[in-house]
Amino acid sequence: MGKQLLHTPEGVRDIYAEECARKLAVQNRIRDVFHRYGYRDIETPTFEFFDIFKKERGSAGTREMYKLFDRENNTLVLRPDMTPSIARCVAKYFMDETGPLRLCYLAQTFLHSASYQGRSNESTQTGVELIGDDSSDGDAEMIALVIDALQVSGLKEFQVELGQVEFYRGLVEESGMDEETQEKLRKLIESKNYFGVEELLTEQTMPEKLKQVFLKLPELFGDIEQIRFARGMTDNLRALRAIDRLERVQEILDGYGLGDYVSYDLGMLSKYSYYTGIIFKAYTYGTGEYLVTGGRYDKLLVQFGKDTPAVGFAIVVGQLMLALSRQKIDIEIEQVKRIVLYESGAREMAIRLAKYFRGAGENIQLIRKPAGQSVLDYVSYARRNQVGQLLYLTGEGGQTAWYQAESGEVKMRRTEEFLKDTGADKQKGGWR
Repeated sequence: MGKQLLHTPEGVRDIYAEECARKLAVQNRIRDVFHRYGYRDIETPTFEFFDIFKKERGSAGTREMYKLFDRENNTLVLRPDMTPSIARCVAKYFMDETGPLRLCYLAQTFLHSASYQGRSNESTQTGVELIGDDSSDGDAEMIALVIDALQVSGLKEFQVELGQVEFYRGLVEESGMDEETQEKLRKLIESKNYFGVEELLTEQTMPEKLKQVFLKLPELFGDIEQIRFARGMTDNLRALRAIDRLERVQEILDGYGLGDYVSYDLGMLSKYSYYTGIIFKAYTYGTGEYLVTGGRYDKLLVQFGKDTPAVGFAIVVGQLMLALSRQKIDIEIEQVKRIVLYESGAREMAIRLAKYFRGAGENIQLIRKPAGQSVLDYVSYARRNQVGQLLYLTGEGGQTAWYQAESGEVKMRRTEEFLKDTGADKQKGGWR
């Protein structure tokens, strides 16, 4: 039983040491980008009432959510998605705000995936929500922010793929298909199953021209010219307005100088029913999953009592870290630079020395050496933990030994000489 407790449940894992440090470093870089765009931090509870994420909100299926009960027997869930949580929060605290709200977050989400899929059931997501802006400029800001965030993480080669759910919805509205058939067709188009689309359409009664558009949807991906080509395939006003919107977004992104990072796919149709316009995902090589998912959801907040448009995205941090690792992109992290090892008689000087280096912005470990343990044991410890230097204060602090990682040498010298060489003897207020 004791050994069993050392393991994590299926679908989750520990992150520690350098891997954890790299993840935190990337998260901090991305959050800095969010802040530079004027976004402010928000936190919502890890668990909420089940109804926040029920089917009408377009989030995860009920079988995919982790459920629990409170003392009043209310059904609660660990949040599977941040967007409905933020929508609820905005409706509660910003009901009377008429200007745009820019919110960003870093949070854990929980989704029970089938074990054979190999996905983590706990995921770190960081993202933004722009509330109260229904413009194409707002859409373009999301894409620009995604690109800047991925660049600052260290990623160099990636693509942001844009779709427009209104193009498809305009067509299915015209076709008169029932909801069940619409959903089957959506799945077939998104999976690029041309023959499945063709088979399903043979069972439907609709104009032949409309069938041809549906048949072509799995192939309508590429640059903006491919999207303009779709304009000549239909006279459906809702679908044409969707293409107009994508063209305006491309024009704005060209103004940002980011147009080359973007491609289009009119067959991208999210399973989340709360999306109402532009949707997008970001991909790179080294991982089979998307790094970013997002889109416009103008009718979600009204379900919580605030009728206002919104657009946002989430970066799946785990997938981003996997891509960075497989692409061998180095992430600079703050390592422990020195260990100050001291005998009890040199405690006061050791504390002052550590304080000096910490004041200079260095990461320092302060360790009292137990009697009977060799300095060489701590040299080995420093090597294992990739610490660049070990300083050892003996007796009353009169001697300093140090281990230098680059050379592997251990040397001895008088402490006051060492302090003079490092500049620590000039510490403001004096050393002694």
